[in-house]
This record gives sequence, C-alpha cells and structure tokens, in this order.
Amino acid sequence: MTAVVGVLFATLFGTLALGAWIGITLIATSLVLLWTFRNIPVERLLSQYTFNILTTPELVALPLFILMGEFLFRTRLSRSLFNGLAPWAALLPGRLLHVNVIGCTIFAAISGSSAATTQVVGRIALDELRQRGYDKRIAIGSLAGAGTLGFLIPPSSIMIIYGVLADESVLRLFTAGFLPGLLLAGCFMGWVMIHSTLRPELLPPDDGAGRSITWAQRIAALRELGPTLFLILCVLGSMYAGIATPSEAAAVGVLGAIIVSGMQGELNWPTLKAVGLGAVQTCGMIGLIVLGASILGNVAAFLGVPRYVAEVVTGWGLSPFMLILVLTLLYLVLGCFLDGFSMIVMTLPIVLPLVTAAGFDKLWFGIYLVIAVEMAQITPPVGFNLFVIQGLTKEPLSRIARVTLPYLLIMLGFVALLVLVPGIVSILPRLLLG
Repeated sequence: MTAVVGVLFATLFGTLALGAWIGITLIATSLVLLWTFRNIPVERLLSQYTFNILTTPELVALPLFILMGEFLFRTRLSRSLFNGLAPWAALLPGRLLHVNVIGCTIFAAISGSSAATTQVVGRIALDELRQRGYDKRIAIGSLAGAGTLGFLIPPSSIMIIYGVLADESVLRLFTAGFLPGLLLAGCFMGWVMIHSTLRPELLPPDDGAGRSITWAQRIAALRELGPTLFLILCVLGSMYAGIATPSEAAAVGVLGAIIVSGMQGELNWPTLKAVGLGAVQTCGMIGLIVLGASILGNVAAFLGVPRYVAEVVTGWGLSPFMLILVLTLLYLVLGCFLDGFSMIVMTLPIVLPLVTAAGFDKLWFGIYLVIAVEMAQITPPVGFNLFVIQGLTKEPLSRIARVTLPYLLIMLGFVALLVLVPGIVSILPRLLLG
C-alpha cells in the first residue's frame, strides 16, 4: 500500500509540475494507478465512470448557476447595489466600506461563485470608494474578505460539488450555509468598524453619502435593490417555497437574470455571445475537474487508499479537534498552491472517511470545507480572489495579500467557533427541513 500511495502522489504532483490541467492530471493519475496495480480493462471502466458521473442529476444546477452568473456579470447590477446600500452603510462606523461586505453578502445569494461576487461588487465599489477618498488598502481588504462569501451563502457551486462527491443533500447544504454565512459577514463588518475606529485617517472626513442624505432619500434608495431582491426571490424563494428543486431553482434564476438583463437594456447579440462562450468555457473546465476527481476517488477507494490513510492517521491517536486542526493546516498549505475547487476534489475521497470516523457529521464538514476553500481564495500565491482584485486595481499581489490577512485570521477564528458550537451549522436544516 505504501507503493500505491507513493505512485499516487508522485504522479499527481509530477503531472501538475509539468503544467497539466487539474482535470487531466486527476484522470492521468487514476490511469497510472490502474495500469500499475490492477489488470483490468481501463477503457471500459473509464467510459462507464464518465457517463455515470457527468449524468448525475444534482450536477444540472451547476452549469445553470454559471450561466446566471455570466448574465449578471454583464448587467448594471453592481451599480444598483452600491446606490441602494451606500445611504444606509454611511450610518455605521466605517461608513461606505460596509457596502463591500453587505453587497457581497447579498450578491452571494444569487451568484454561487466567490470570484463572480468579488468581480461584480468590486468593479463599482472600489472605484467609488477611491473617488470618495477612502484609503485603498482598507477598501481592498474588505472586498477580498467579503468576496469569499460567494461560496458560503447559498446557492453555492462548491456546495453542489461537495454534495455530489459526498452524497449529501444539496438543499440541506444550502440551508446549513445561511447562518454561518451571515455570522461571518457580521464578523467582517465588526472588523471594519474596529479597524476604521482605530485608524480614522483611513477614512475621508466626509464621503458625501451620510450627512446630507435625508431618511426619505435613504428609503427611496432601496428601490435600487429591486433587481437583486427579485433574483434572490427567483432562486431561493422558489426553492424554499417547494416550487422548485435546487436544479429547477437554478433554471428559474437564469430566467430571472435574462429578465433583469432585458430590463437594463443589456440583452443583445454581443452579450448573448459573450455569456454563451463564458459559460461553456467555465462548465467545460469544472466538468473535467469533477470527472477527474470522481474517477480518482473511485480508483483510490478500489485500491484501498482511504482505508490505509485512515489507519495511519488513526494510529497517531489524534482527538477529533486535533484532526480538524491538522486538516485546517493542510488546507492552508494546499491553498498556497491550488485553487479551492481543486483542493476539494483532490482531498475529499481521502479526508471524508477520516472525519466521519472521528464522529463529525458530513453536513458540518461540508460547511467547514467551504470555509477552508474561502481561505484558499485569499491565500497567496494562488488565491483566485487576489487575482480578481489585482485585475481590478493593478496593485501588486503581495500588497493585496497583506491587507487581506486580517480577514483570513477572522475565518480561522470562525472555524474554531464552528468546532466549539457545531449547532450553528445544523440548526436551520433541522428547523426548516426536519
């Protein structure tokens, strides 16, 4: 078994070092393992796996949410979000910096993607904050941290993938993500208040959005949130009203996004072409990774790798809490080299048996894993949200990572809170779904 594990890791990281795509790397590793340690018809097995995995009903929601995100990326939704939230955020310590956090929290409820959330909110908010005199460092940090909420607040593409690979209900995962997502957003807002109070020089004397605005104007500004609330109602409302399954809710969301695009005058042939190309490229990439991860997971299980690793880790005598600490450190290290999506699909076949054997619920571990992926989104040098913000601001990656560090530490502390109070994850699914 030591030889199997050695060949697995040598092939996996060797192929990655050659610059191969993650999906191709995972499939190649699976084939090498089968050719080396089992004499079976690989081509027949591969075709069967491919059909079974890519026709999984739960995966239907994923390309639909991607398509919806592509439509929203090309609308004026971010401008509407800023205009609707700015008069209210100006009342809090830290003022318009809270638009980043609240805007990302709201947009996360319709996008399913961390990168899309960061991109859509950031392309308007960062420019507005800069023009109003806010220090660029505190604005970038709050956006990078809050942008990760796109994975935790449902609907979430990462939760769909985890649900498929871990055989866990996607609807329960969505429901479990609400309370942790809102609490984590509250933690981010708390840090913005503390940071801006300790460093008042980072804020402008007057941003023009607070003192001169009447309550009537603030209430009128809420109309700007109409398109966003309409999409949330389409996706989450249809799902929790029992009208649609998660997959059907994604289709409702696409229809809603088309309606919003049309109302904003963005529904034309160039937009449709860009949406189609973007969605196909993203779905192709994710589909290949899911296929490769599922094949590798099945091959590893067939060869007994998860059982072997579980026996080795069990031999260390780790308590359940120490196991989570070790896994958190592992994901932090992996986050320096891999994107969060790849982290899940590469490690889940081995890690999931360990945590379930330690007594952790699959639902709880799914939320923990999403937060681990969020941390990977802002961990240099491969943190995807850092690249998104670099594209928006042209700032050096090292500077963006430095101002984002407090939000990474907040997420680490939040993981500790979930370990100490696991009911944060389970209470809503138990109340709403039984």
